[in-house]
Amino acid sequence: YDGRSDLHVGITDSNGVVYNYNEEGIHRAETGWEQCISIPLVQPDMFGLLQQWDKLLEEFSTGEAWLPHRYEEHDHNCYTYALAFINSILTVQGKRQMSKSEFTEKFVIPQTKKASKYITLHQELTANDFYIVPLPDQENQC
Repeated sequence: YDGRSDLHVGITDSNGVVYNYNEEGIHRAETGWEQCISIPLVQPDMFGLLQQWDKLLEEFSTGEAWLPHRYEEHDHNCYTYALAFINSILTVQGKRQMSKSEFTEKFVIPQTKKASKYITLHQELTANDFYIVPLPDQENQC
C-alpha cells in the first residue's frame, strides 16, 4: 500500500470469511485478504454476540441496501456497508450508533498508524539492503 489509494473494507465471520461490498454487490472471500489490517470489534467476553455473529452478518448482507445497483463510489460503498453492519450490532445491543468520523477516529486511524509505521520501516530496510534474521529460539539455547 502506497498511501495514495483507497483501502477496501470488509467484515469477517467466525471462520475468517470476509464479507465485502463493491459495485458487483456482496462478496464472501476466503482468500485475498491475507495482508489486511485487522480491527477487532468484539471483545472475547461477548460470548452471546459471538454465537450470533455469523447469522447476523449473513442476514444483514442479503438486504436490499447491498444490491449491486445501489453501489455509489463515495456515498454507498464498502465502508458504508461495514459501518452499517457495526451500527446494526450496536442497535441490537441497545447501544448508540457511531458516525463515520467517530468510527474512523476510534478504530481505523489507530490501526492504520501502526501499519503505516511498519510499512515505512519495511520499505526503508528493503531499500537500504538490510534484512532481518529471526533470533534463535530461546528453548534451543538451554
